[in-house]
Amino acid sequence: MARAAILHQVGDKELDLRDDVTTIATGPDQVKVQIKATGVCHSDLSTLTGVLPTMPPSVIGHEGSGVIAEIGAHVTNVAVGDHVVVNWSPDCGICPECLRGEPYLCMAFIGQAFGEPRFLLGDGTPAFGMAGVGTWAEEMVVPFQAVVKIAQDVPFEYAALLGCGIPTGVGAAINTAKVKPGSKVAVIGAGGVGLSVIQGARISGAATILAVDPNETKHDIAKHFGATHTATLDNLTETNGLLTLGQGFDYVFEVVGKAAAIQTAWSITRRGGDVIVVGAGAGDDNWTQNAFSLLFEGKTLKASLYGGCDLKRDIPIFVDLWRAGKLDLESLITRRIRFEDLNDAIEALKDGNVIRQVVLF
Repeated sequence: MARAAILHQVGDKELDLRDDVTTIATGPDQVKVQIKATGVCHSDLSTLTGVLPTMPPSVIGHEGSGVIAEIGAHVTNVAVGDHVVVNWSPDCGICPECLRGEPYLCMAFIGQAFGEPRFLLGDGTPAFGMAGVGTWAEEMVVPFQAVVKIAQDVPFEYAALLGCGIPTGVGAAINTAKVKPGSKVAVIGAGGVGLSVIQGARISGAATILAVDPNETKHDIAKHFGATHTATLDNLTETNGLLTLGQGFDYVFEVVGKAAAIQTAWSITRRGGDVIVVGAGAGDDNWTQNAFSLLFEGKTLKASLYGGCDLKRDIPIFVDLWRAGKLDLESLITRRIRFEDLNDAIEALKDGNVIRQVVLF
């Protein structure tokens, strides 16, 4: 039996924190992971509220790290005892998307997330895992493609961040936008992923990095991670005029997950610039732009799913950046908490006054 945080129905005010949950048996192409650390991400909150789909009852959580406890007969990429990062969007390696070098678009395992339970509650009720994983549990069983081996000297709480927040944010700047040295960048939303975008822009050599957030308490934090300037929505027009002479930024990242934020990003992007959508929005939150502007302003709208990352390739790069002192992981962690604190952590996430809370098992 293991501890796990269960969502019984979308919209539940609290998760059911249980200690009677077991995993399914480890199949020949699967591994069992003993979770050591797992992050509390805004996408988890979006799942609880129904913005992102899930199949209740479900173990929540998708950003985690741990140790391989069991491997199936066909598994060769990891061994028992290896330290791993959980990849919530595993790639099969053989579909057209994977063969094009776009593993973040692979759909091979998406159906399993909604069709194959990964856990059993104490009364025998099957339970699914959020995004096919479910890292808010002490152990889980996933396809071998859903884990990436990592050096054993990387702290588990840092490794957990490499499973979502860092690749989504840093990857958006490096992989999707390919930010050029000397460019002007704006980031709409200075939460955990937004701060990672800022780090990616800084690492890429951007000369100007504007962090835009209505919560002014986040402004100094954004500057710590590399923002050169900050603004609220109220003084954004003035700041855009000051920093770009009103021409707009080369790259603007939307990291809120709202149509209104996409419009804000579009409005401060220069002609011929790039708008990069990073935030995960709701299916009924629509954004429109007229056909004339789409053509004659020459702007490009790009989606950045999982930061355009191939975790097998990019996690070692992120680790090297961390070792070189160029990627700050420690400052992203606001609180290290216990499993019992998860419902309080969700409330703190709603308040918006934390960056990343990490559960240490």
